[in-house]
Amino acid sequence: MAIGLDDVVAAETALSDVDGLAGRLIIAGHSLELLSGHRRFEEVLALLWVTDDLTAALAEARKAAWQRFAPALPAVAGLAPFDAIRALMAQLPDDMSDETALLLVAAPAVLVPALLRQRQGQAPVAPDPRRGHADDVLAMLTGASPDPRLSRGLDAYLVTVIDHGLNASTFAARVVASTQAGLTSAVLAALGALKGPLHGGAPGPVLDMLDAVGSAERAELVLAAQIARGERLMGFGHRIYRVRDPRADALKAALQTLPPSPRLDLALAVEATALRLLKAKKPDRPLETNVEFFTALLLDALGFDRDAFTAVFAMGRVGGWIAHAREQAASGRLIRPKSVYVGPPPREAA
Repeated sequence: MAIGLDDVVAAETALSDVDGLAGRLIIAGHSLELLSGHRRFEEVLALLWVTDDLTAALAEARKAAWQRFAPALPAVAGLAPFDAIRALMAQLPDDMSDETALLLVAAPAVLVPALLRQRQGQAPVAPDPRRGHADDVLAMLTGASPDPRLSRGLDAYLVTVIDHGLNASTFAARVVASTQAGLTSAVLAALGALKGPLHGGAPGPVLDMLDAVGSAERAELVLAAQIARGERLMGFGHRIYRVRDPRADALKAALQTLPPSPRLDLALAVEATALRLLKAKKPDRPLETNVEFFTALLLDALGFDRDAFTAVFAMGRVGGWIAHAREQAASGRLIRPKSVYVGPPPREAA
């Protein structure tokens, strides 16, 4: 019996394939290496949705999302960014239409920058439909035209995380879609799954770990002490990948195109030290760098607050959730697995 459904095939999909043994990720028939850093988010979204270019439609959706949500921003000012976007997205129509699908993708792209500016006492910035998706997100975040290198970095990130097989949040979306609920219900279920620390909550603590190390000279001392205490080194190891996470390489490549950063230099030293210590301590376990490590560095370099990292992840992944929800709904099959009862036997009548 597979507790946690490990190795159980629960769906057939044409959307993505995760090969944990080879360290390979295929998205819509293309390897991640040929997409991240080479194709814009809008283009990869169109590949997943099997449709024509979405650049203009997504730009209009950002504009529509702004008009819908801007008046409600003060009402969620006291919430964490992730909770705020979930509360506001719950107000969207719940159907399978293209309009709703685009609004669901546009919503976090508009809301995350607006919420971060609002809590800093700055006026939120409206989207500019003339900009590309990633470029517009950073313009809304900073209130200025972003460095093209940063826009390309965010594009690479959104592409890298857009889909990743039948992970917990994607499976949640497919389960809800299988009941013939709408796309908003499916995405809200996925957001709920993403919030759990075992799925989407680890990138921020990577920065906490780097802060604790402080300098490359202290990496060995600090990391060895963490391992000795039985603590997890954030950003290393993955449940599926038995070798290096290909998304980590994609984001590392994106980082190296950005302006030089002392934090990146520190992170590379920490990564090298951590891999050496983990291999010596646990030679039988494949504990390689995962996507969370370079996610934290990239999103920090792009100007996002660390408590918003999971919301930025959702900004990219929502496109994949929608593709899976539609694929599942088209199958017409309700997802209804069995369970094995392990409780007490029934009482016999006296």
